[in-house]
Amino acid sequence: METPRELPLSDAAILPDSAESMLAYPVLVGTGAIEAASDLCRAFPKVALIADETVLRLHRSRLGALENLPTFVLPSGEVHKDWAQLGQVLDFMADAGLSRDSLLLTFGGGVTGDMGGLAASLFKRGLAVGHMPTTLLAQVDASVGGKTAGTFHAPHFVLADLDVLETQALHEWQSGLGEVVKTALLARAPLFEELEHAAPMLGRPDGDRASLASIVLASIRTKAQWVQTDPTEQGSRKALNLGHTFGHAIEHAAGYGVIPHGIAVAMGLVLALRTSHRAGVLTNEDLEPRCLDLLKTLGLPRTWSQWSAARHHTITTDAIIQGLAHDKKGAFSNPRFVLPQTFGKVLWDQEIDEKSLRQIIGDWLAS
Repeated sequence: METPRELPLSDAAILPDSAESMLAYPVLVGTGAIEAASDLCRAFPKVALIADETVLRLHRSRLGALENLPTFVLPSGEVHKDWAQLGQVLDFMADAGLSRDSLLLTFGGGVTGDMGGLAASLFKRGLAVGHMPTTLLAQVDASVGGKTAGTFHAPHFVLADLDVLETQALHEWQSGLGEVVKTALLARAPLFEELEHAAPMLGRPDGDRASLASIVLASIRTKAQWVQTDPTEQGSRKALNLGHTFGHAIEHAAGYGVIPHGIAVAMGLVLALRTSHRAGVLTNEDLEPRCLDLLKTLGLPRTWSQWSAARHHTITTDAIIQGLAHDKKGAFSNPRFVLPQTFGKVLWDQEIDEKSLRQIIGDWLAS
């Protein structure tokens, strides 16, 4: 296995304990956060809404006066994040009479936020977008940082309302928890310890709201700290891809839409920790067992067999290797990995030889 490249301390982006979010837009977290949307919209002469059809059916009443906005209803599901749907959104924005001083609101999960963010970045060379994420995954990850389905376009505000999370299906909830664990690994030890303490109460969407609010806020703050060091992912922001290179390969090997993204990321974290240990990168011997224990407490699978036992889906080492070759974060056939060292410190852009990868993946699939 190739020796990982050592990075200067500044490139490793160990964030200081006192670092605070420097996002240039407000992020409100808590029960009833959506209620702030009306006031925030008053600064814009015209506002339109793009909403997930299921979310709109379940939570339309939470919009208050915004319920009467011109609205594009986006069919639920990742399969609808395509060019045809984007074209329809752009046509809707034109028909709604939006201009560069208008605001596009999004109300839904990551697909809705991605679609709305991308459309807002393209329409008339860019107009403001405000996100109202309705899944745990979108609240702690997708809505913050300015990434869309193809551009960087920072939102005008983000309203993470905890009340809407109660209607999430368990697998969607667990998908969000996978990203929470990733974020906790990228933070200083106190966030990970807080998550360990709260884990027994966070395994389901109807868990303790006070603990959830604290964890969501801390996750957003941690991501914001990494984003502010590198807004367009030229260096340190790549740390946020921890677990994702393996996770995307697992998704690819399983087949489109078979496994929720955040659950694949949780498995990817296990593989990243194993790879880091084998490469001699891992400096904190407690990190791997504590992460495995945390995933177990949260109800997240650590191996493919734990997830697939009741679903009868199989994947192979070859399929995962092929998925790695197509990972969007690296060059074709030359994947780059983020390998953890200790809390808040990782190495990115790490290359691992295929023989070692096959051994690591094969052992994981057999476990």
